[in-house]
Amino acid sequence: MSIWRVILSIIFPPLAVIDKGCGSVVIVALLTIAGWIPGVIAALIILNNPKHQN
Repeated sequence: MSIWRVILSIIFPPLAVIDKGCGSVVIVALLTIAGWIPGVIAALIILNNPKHQN
């Protein structure tokens, strides 16, 4: 997880997880719409998941 991904996940969470799959983007987008902080937390968790590392 690079520092640029962390900054992007704070500014616009769905864009930070765009390469992790459609489901991740949809979940993070819905959480961001419901509240910005849940979207940021979900994006950081998805980015930190070792199974989805590129």
